[in-house]
Amino acid sequence: MKKINYIMSVCLILLSGISMISCEDYLDKSPDSDISEKDAFGSFNSFQGFIEQMYNCIQDPDKGGAWNRCLFADETLGPSPYPFDQGNYWSNETYFFGHAASPTSLNSRDKRIWENAWYAIRVANLALAKLEEDGLFSGTEEEKNHLKGQALFFRGWFYFEICRFWGGMPYIQKVIDPVEDMFSEEYSRLNFKETALKMAEDFRAAADILPNHWDFSEPGQATKGHNRDRINKFHALGYLGKAYLFAASPMINEEATGNSSFDPELCAKAAQAFGELLQLADETGIYKMQTWETWTDCFWRWNYERPGGTECIMMPTIYDRSRVRWSTTGGMVPSSIGMNSGSSADVPTHNYIKNYAMANGLPIDDPASGYDPNDPWTNREPRFYKDILYDGCQIWATEGADKYAQLYNGGRHRNGINPASATGYYYLRYAPLGKDFTVSKAEQLQAYKPYLRLADIYLMYAEALNFSSGGGPNANASNYSLTAVGALNIVRNRAQLPNLAEKYCANKDVFFEEIIRERAVELAFEGQRFDDLRRWNRNYDSRYLEKTAVDFDRGSDGKPINIRERLVIKRAVEQKHNWLPIQTKYTTQYSGFPQNPGW
Repeated sequence: MKKINYIMSVCLILLSGISMISCEDYLDKSPDSDISEKDAFGSFNSFQGFIEQMYNCIQDPDKGGAWNRCLFADETLGPSPYPFDQGNYWSNETYFFGHAASPTSLNSRDKRIWENAWYAIRVANLALAKLEEDGLFSGTEEEKNHLKGQALFFRGWFYFEICRFWGGMPYIQKVIDPVEDMFSEEYSRLNFKETALKMAEDFRAAADILPNHWDFSEPGQATKGHNRDRINKFHALGYLGKAYLFAASPMINEEATGNSSFDPELCAKAAQAFGELLQLADETGIYKMQTWETWTDCFWRWNYERPGGTECIMMPTIYDRSRVRWSTTGGMVPSSIGMNSGSSADVPTHNYIKNYAMANGLPIDDPASGYDPNDPWTNREPRFYKDILYDGCQIWATEGADKYAQLYNGGRHRNGINPASATGYYYLRYAPLGKDFTVSKAEQLQAYKPYLRLADIYLMYAEALNFSSGGGPNANASNYSLTAVGALNIVRNRAQLPNLAEKYCANKDVFFEEIIRERAVELAFEGQRFDDLRRWNRNYDSRYLEKTAVDFDRGSDGKPINIRERLVIKRAVEQKHNWLPIQTKYTTQYSGFPQNPGW
């Protein structure tokens, strides 16, 4: 019987078409470490064990060794200007590439995008190949579809994770020979649009064979009640739409065709995918929007409970509870309260906070909004108060100097601790500071950034419809009756805001500005903004370059006086920053794999 070394099957993985990770020489293993291919791939349970490697490769943003993607755009500031803001995209090389990366590690700090993604792509290709070998897999057709669907999804998804940062890549759909195929021109780089269309093929094929949820399928019965993170039809449809929408976006379309507008045909395909997902959600109730009262369940929960609720479709799968205190939450609160290791909090910028509307639903620059620049934190929309901690807000339950935020000039949280808030704010999305917050309770806090949730789907559906042929605010998909503005209003209404005012639905361009603002608020600090600004060709738009702080004094009544906005840094961004640079050890291997323009 043909033998396969299991260690080899896991370790001999191309990180790209041009590189391999190192592993122990499998020839040094004892015969006892070998198992037959039939044992490894013959049954559903053993084959699923092989598939699990791809789940382990999903990064957990902000858990120490990963990355804080919201620092890369205009949302937040650290204690000093972030190197990304200075145009130095090489500075955080280790967040994306890392010698310590280990795709098989259970430590969330070992996760690096590049290494983990290429590893998982080869695992997916190997799984797909083994499923087609005659006489190898002996499970049912449904079991085979579950396995194949996961492999197809993950191949597309890990390509999406690579391409969203570095642009188009060779789309490898077979198990590459590490010697013979390593430098083949067959693996020349594609542009993003070309790569995205291949992702879409994988996502479509996965959606056609995956279950709506594993709890309702025969292969999922053994793990019923514990299938929350299993890839299903909703995952595949969500990323099918996302691949099409990204490919349709101005920056991507311009790269491929020279046309800097949205591609209406791909927008229509994106709207169809999102419409199919939303229709399925309506019919099954498997995923649904959180209520306003439970909205924060998308991001954090007490008592060691996992966040996500009914709304989050995809979350990180490796949950590192210990890193919540030190990274996700600890990196966003005053260092003086003992939550983190002494490093300062990442904090919201004043310019970004301007995206939050007033309670009447109007943007603050609308003359009818009632916004008062001398009283900027009064009567703002409800999400502002769940996201933003400003001067005078309660920080935690324990009595002491840090019980209430002192964010005025000269206040403790601006000048009395080191380091302090750089902008005059802290944020709450992953750090529920307030009357219930104590360090001891924080040990029970679980906070995670979602990859994909329904609110995002509604907003992408609105965007895709708006720029489809014959589209606009009042357009709907052929497979779903909800209009673009109707989808936007679902997200607004959940946040206790009225429907979008008619004047902001006058045409595509006016409506798009509201989509941009709504995405900025609803998806704040979730790592979406960096992608959005780039794909919209707005990363180097002057409107989004400034990161500002608010300076003010406290009046005798405790309210802010002498309020003024101060420029902290102007982001140094040009066209080359559409994509991150690729390490030169990869781009110098062969002519078909060049460096990104400008780097």
